[in-house]
Amino acid sequence: MHAHATVTPAQLPEVLLNVAVVRPVFLWGAPGIGKSSLVRQFAASLGLDCVSLLGTQLAPEDLMGVPRIVDGRSQFCPPEQIARDTPYVLFLDELNAAAPDVQKGFYSLILDRRIGSYELPDGSVVIGAGNRATDQALARPMATALVNRLVHVHLRASAADWLTWAANHGIHPWIVEYLTQRPDHLWSPAPKTEEPFSTPRAWHMLSDVLHSYTEPDDETITLLAYGTLTPRHAGAFRAYLKVARHAYDLDAIVKGDRRWPDAPADRDLLYFLAETFRARLAKELPADRRHASPAARQFAFRAKSLLVELAEISLEIAQLIIAEDEQGNQLPAWFLVEAARDLPRLVAARS
Repeated sequence: MHAHATVTPAQLPEVLLNVAVVRPVFLWGAPGIGKSSLVRQFAASLGLDCVSLLGTQLAPEDLMGVPRIVDGRSQFCPPEQIARDTPYVLFLDELNAAAPDVQKGFYSLILDRRIGSYELPDGSVVIGAGNRATDQALARPMATALVNRLVHVHLRASAADWLTWAANHGIHPWIVEYLTQRPDHLWSPAPKTEEPFSTPRAWHMLSDVLHSYTEPDDETITLLAYGTLTPRHAGAFRAYLKVARHAYDLDAIVKGDRRWPDAPADRDLLYFLAETFRARLAKELPADRRHASPAARQFAFRAKSLLVELAEISLEIAQLIIAEDEQGNQLPAWFLVEAARDLPRLVAARS
């Protein structure tokens, strides 16, 4: 399903508070961005239990229950976790991954708030969630009858929200510090091949396993990072720890106190510093040169010299700085024009 409008995790509770108490909601989002935990937190904020049903692990009879004979007639007994006397939040997780017969079983529960003769207590809330087909996750087409019974809300990952949460939930300081500098690495699209990829859940897993070591060495960090994150993010995180441990930061390079690392063993470190340098250019250089402060113009001038120095070590990495990023974003056009004009002169000056 295409998302025309999205909400962040920080915005979601207010949406649910106003919408889910009136109509059932379906929460769309990529794997690992926290849909399930956000629904549980919402239930806790209302003082209600959260009863989760996993669509991929249900059969139709798991919803309808089994029949028993009462006064000579059959009567279906709803599952114990559903048949409650007090209100609760019913969370239908992976609803759109359920088999079609199971999805049909949810129709009356979602629309009429009942299964057989059992009716959800007044004050109960029904929330469904699932991944999108574009996320390379298991997702079946939802029948129009089911789609039309739900208010659809699309959740997007937010680094600011996650870092605020992480600060109060014991996430490893290395991860908090890294994602503060590279918030764009919190999440990456699911790959088409079977390999780890970065999500808030993946960073949380990495935090847990890092905490289990007293002092992990570089080999261990490499194993853990590549076992949980997108390979490019794993390499950048490993390089960041080299920076953190050896006080090898970008500011020192920009000021001229240190040079780009040129040892073959430091190639991942060079990639990280170059990516951080590009992110800093994108942040500090305005789109229009006329709006550039004296400090920004001085930084732009220094950046061109640093590009030349970087190209002498690796032309490929230097080209990555001025090329489009993965999202198709470019550095300001005026800076790219100046760089194309001035780089030959700067190269000649260093010869």
